[in-house]
Amino acid sequence: MKTLCLIFLLHASLQLQCDKNEITAYIGGEFIITCKYDTRSFLFSKKYWCRGTSRSTCEILVDSEGVARTEYTHRSRVLDARRGGAVVKVSNLQKDDSGVFWIGIDKIYADVMISFTVVITEVPVSKPRLWPLNSLADKPTCWGKPVTVRCACEKGTGVQYAWYQHIEQKDFLLQHSSDLSLHCDAVERDSKYYCTAHNDVSSEESDVVSVQVLMPADRNCIYVINIQGQPNYDCADRMSTTTMTTPLTTCQAPTTTQSDQRDQFLIFNQTDQDNAFSRAWAGVPLWYTLLRWSSLASLLVILFIVHRCTKTAHKECDLRL
Repeated sequence: MKTLCLIFLLHASLQLQCDKNEITAYIGGEFIITCKYDTRSFLFSKKYWCRGTSRSTCEILVDSEGVARTEYTHRSRVLDARRGGAVVKVSNLQKDDSGVFWIGIDKIYADVMISFTVVITEVPVSKPRLWPLNSLADKPTCWGKPVTVRCACEKGTGVQYAWYQHIEQKDFLLQHSSDLSLHCDAVERDSKYYCTAHNDVSSEESDVVSVQVLMPADRNCIYVINIQGQPNYDCADRMSTTTMTTPLTTCQAPTTTQSDQRDQFLIFNQTDQDNAFSRAWAGVPLWYTLLRWSSLASLLVILFIVHRCTKTAHKECDLRL
C-alpha cells in the first residue's frame, strides 16, 4: 500500500511541479506560486486552489474558471498561463491564512494535487522613532509646562509599545503605551527614558530621551529634554529670571550701596561706644558712685584752700621785708 502511494505521488509530481512547497509571508502582504504542468494532458483542464489537511477534505477557494465563490475570491486568483504554468496569487494576507493548502488540476477519477504549508506572521518591527507632540523650540519645559513624547515604528504589524526609565544602571517599566507624558511631578531628578516596540516576531528599542532637571518643583519647575534629531535648547533665560525673582532668605546677605555701608559703619561705631559706656557702669552700686564723686569734690576743695593759704603766706613775708 505504501509503495502504491509513493508511485502515485511520484507520478503526480511528474505531472505537476511547483517552485515551492512551504510559504512564509507577512500579515497584509502577498505570495505567488507558479506551477508547471503537463500541457499535453491538462492544457484545458481546470486548475484550482483549495484548503484542507487532506485531499478528501480540501475545500476549493478559487479556480481558473471563476466558478468558486468564497471569502478568498476578492483577494486570491488562479491564472492559467498555459505553457507558462498555473499561477496562484493570494494578497492581503491575514493571520488565519496559515494552514495547509493545495493546488490541483481537475482530472477524471483522481485530481492531480500538491500540498503547501502556509505560515503567516507579523511584519517585523523597525526601530521606533521619537518626537515631541509639542515643539521643543518654544522651550515649554523651561516654564514648567508638560511635554508628550511619542514612540512609533514605520514598519511592523501588531506592534505593542512600552516605556522604561533608566536610573543608576537599572531599568524600570513605566507604562505600556506609545506616548510618554513628562511634567513637573514626573521629573524630580535627571533621568533617561526609552521605549520598546515588539510583536510576535521581533523587538526593537528607541533612542534615549535625556531629561535634565534644573529646578525641581511641583509647579513651575525647569527641565530640559534632549531627543536625537530634535533642536537643542537651554533654559538660561528662565534660570536668570527665576534667580532675580527669588526672595531673600536668612542665608542670603542683602546687597547695599557704598553710602549705605558708610551710614551703617557710623551707626555701628556710635552703638559700640554706647555699649562700651553702658558696660563700664553696669553692675556698680549707687553708694559707690556717690562716694567717688564726693571724694573728688573734697580733693578739689582742699587743693583750693592750700593754694589760697600759700598765696597769703607769700604776701605777709613780702611786707616784713
